[in-house]
Amino acid sequence: MSEYLYSVEREFDATVDEVWQAWTDANALEQWYSPTALSVVRGSVVSEPKVGGWWTVGVDVPDNGFVAYFYGTYTEVVPQSRLTHTMNYTQDAAEFAARIETPDHHVIEIDIESRGNTTWARFTQFGELPEGQAEMAQAGMESYFDNLEMYLTR
Repeated sequence: MSEYLYSVEREFDATVDEVWQAWTDANALEQWYSPTALSVVRGSVVSEPKVGGWWTVGVDVPDNGFVAYFYGTYTEVVPQSRLTHTMNYTQDAAEFAARIETPDHHVIEIDIESRGNTTWARFTQFGELPEGQAEMAQAGMESYFDNLEMYLTR
């Protein structure tokens, strides 16, 4: 496995089923899977939560004039408990559409656990990033979690 980069965890005032659905349903992901100041590109999300199934999402970054495209395949799916998938990144729409898995892809682990009236979730990223970028990625994922919290409390 590649190098541990960071993890973000939080408890949500939601059921395990609600948190699982937020992470695995394409319509749900389209509503929240971006930092709070950005938005998901409509129609860019695919989620096939089974081993070998695809997940894809495009995040519009208008201030920098590009779309950040993320995609990969699920490698572990334990319903209401754990998702593991590869993660590739590109700013090239054609590359995103082709879904070319690269050997230097990252690995994402999402763990979910019921804690009585709340549900805990942790996002962990493994891979390689240039110096200082893991901290930026972690701050970005904290903002994703802020968006997830807003989605779950709607």
